[in-house]
Parts: sequence; C-alpha cells; structure tokens
Amino acid sequence: MNATRRQFFGSLAAAGAAWAAESFEDPAIAGRPLVRYPEKTDLILLTSRPPQLETPKRYFDSAITPNEAFFVRYHIPPPTTVDLATWRLRIGGAVERQLELSMEDLKTKFTAASVVAVNQCSGNGRSRFAPRVFGGQWGDGAMGNAEWTGVRAKDLLAAAGLKETAHEVTFNGLDRPPIPSVPDFVKSLAVTRIMEDPDVIVAWEMNGAPLPLLNGFPARLVVPGWYSTYWVKNLSEITVLDHEFDGFWMKTAYRIPDNSCGCVAPGAKPLHTVPINRMDVKSIIATPENGARVTAGEPVTLKGVAFDGGFGIEQVLISSDDGDTWRAAQLGRDLGRYSFREWQFTWTPARQGTAKLLSRAVNRAGESQPMQPLWNPPGYLLNVVDSIELRVA
Repeated sequence: MNATRRQFFGSLAAAGAAWAAESFEDPAIAGRPLVRYPEKTDLILLTSRPPQLETPKRYFDSAITPNEAFFVRYHIPPPTTVDLATWRLRIGGAVERQLELSMEDLKTKFTAASVVAVNQCSGNGRSRFAPRVFGGQWGDGAMGNAEWTGVRAKDLLAAAGLKETAHEVTFNGLDRPPIPSVPDFVKSLAVTRIMEDPDVIVAWEMNGAPLPLLNGFPARLVVPGWYSTYWVKNLSEITVLDHEFDGFWMKTAYRIPDNSCGCVAPGAKPLHTVPINRMDVKSIIATPENGARVTAGEPVTLKGVAFDGGFGIEQVLISSDDGDTWRAAQLGRDLGRYSFREWQFTWTPARQGTAKLLSRAVNRAGESQPMQPLWNPPGYLLNVVDSIELRVA
C-alpha cells in the first residue's frame, strides 16, 4: 500500500451517480434508491449527510460480507481525506508514556491479531418497531461480517503503561462535528473490558485489504460481540481516564432499559437505563427474496446467516406454519463465536398461494429470537424472528 492514501467524496449527485431502479417488496426500504459511493457497490440510501448506507439483504447468504457491500453509518460528517504519511494514533491520559504511532509502528512493533466478527448497528431493523420510534429507519442491512486484522488494544495500552488510577478508555476518530453544539462522537470502554479480552483490536485491515475509508480507514476499533456504536472509525486518539467517562454518546445516547430484555411496554419510558452492549441472537433469511415466485412441488433452497454476541450459534430453525412446528436447518462452517454462521434449508411448497417462512436462531446459551419485537424507546436490539413471504404458483 502506498505511504499516502487519499479518498474524496463529492456531493450526493456525484456520489450517487450509479442510482439503480429496483423494486423492493420490503416496506422498510421501498422507494429508497441504490447509490454508489467511492470503494462501494450499490447500497441502499438512508441518508447522505452524514452517509448511512444499507447492505442489500441478498448479501447475507454467505458468512463474509464483501468490503464494497459493507454498510456505512456515521453520526457526524466523516473525513474526506486521510494522509497516511502524517496520520498518527495518539495514546495518552493516565499512562506512563504518551505514544504517537504511525501505521508502520502498528504493523512492525506489535504482534498482529485477527478475529472474524459481526459489526451491527444498534438500530438495525428499527423500522420493524410499532409504535414507530425516532431514528434512522433501517431495514435489515445495517450489519456485516468480516475478518478484521490489527493489533490487540491491550497491547497498545501495555506499551503506554497504565497507571494505577486507570479506569476507562475513550476512543475518538477523525470525524469532527460540523458545529460546536454537536457533540463529538467519543466512546468508552472499561480498562478491564480491554485488558481481559484479546479480541478487542485496533484493526487496519478488513477481509485481507485496507479498510475502506467509509468503514474506518486507516484504523478502527473492533469490539467483537458488542454493537457497532463502540467500533469507532478513522481512529486517531485513545485516552486513558482515571474516572468514568460522561460524554454524550455514553451518558445520554445509546442506552437501553436496565432489565434482562432491554425492553419496556410499547410507548412506555424505562425508569433506569444502561449503555447498550452485547448483541442478541439473530438470524436472517437472505434468499429467496421476499415476494419471490416459486413453483408448487419443486424444492426451494433457503439461505441465510445467524449470529449472536459471542456464545455461538447452536441451531437455526425454520417454520412454514407460522411457528407451530420447526425444523432444523443445516449449518455451515463455524468461523468463530463472533462470526456469521451460514445456514440453508430445503423446503418444498405443497400448494399454490402465499407461503410464509420463518427463521429462528438459538445460541449455545439457550437464547433464541422472540416472535414479536421487544420494544424500547430508541429502537435498539431488534432480533425478532425473521420472515419472508413467497408466491407459490
């Protein structure tokens, strides 16, 4: 890779020059255009400023999501250019040594580590909630799975030398608020969360290639098993604190009801909240597409993926009678407890008409997907049983 890498973004008119006409059966994304940004294929547009781009569901029939199809989510405008020759990762705060590390430093002074892990937006599937909640109305495509390669975050902290007072660690990227009233996107993790988990890494590579700029180039935090709000992109600053961090994106935003389901009665407000953290178990039917036509008496192969927050997938169950009975799908290769697990199931429609197929994942801790969305005010944690309807001729 060249010592300097730059990527520029034009207006939506330029970035979205590859709009494609496509009809979506899913009302969550009906009428939304496909757009093509630099380093990306056609993705579903949610917003352009800042960019929020959704992965079409058909990509979830395989365990690894291609870099060019990986979803994009920013809260504030991303950097439009990064000069790798001058970029440095700065580590400071309650440490013995302040560090400024170049990309070459990261690659040559530390042992590389890799993990296959799902990156999923906290609000993935928000459009499925009723009553409707505020926020980006994602369909099912605000997620992806990749092999991430970089350096263990614990090794970086060890190199800086943690002081005895070290309590939390904040992470900040190159994205900057457009006006002073907008809070900078800074996230935090407990020191123990980092030092006890070797899979928390600062990644510079994604599926064997440098990170796309919109997915965090030149480096991003990877927190396997936790929602992507913690996966800070375009990482530039790591600061060790001797106190609990009270920034907006931890104290106010990205919080869920403080109970076992992270839910309350629809329309209610929780009494107490905690920062969102581990992902719930989930499955997706990727193919056939919702509304596809099939033929009675002819086998149909359903494909999709399942995942959770780190226990690993035990089984995926399929129902063709609205959940009265379930049959086990065939699971694909296990790429690790944080990864998508491919599955497939052969089903033969017996009669003409409309057929509804359901998928339900179960993890190794015995957790499974609910039949109805478990509601919360910000529209997080959606892991309802997935479904498609097929037209049987």
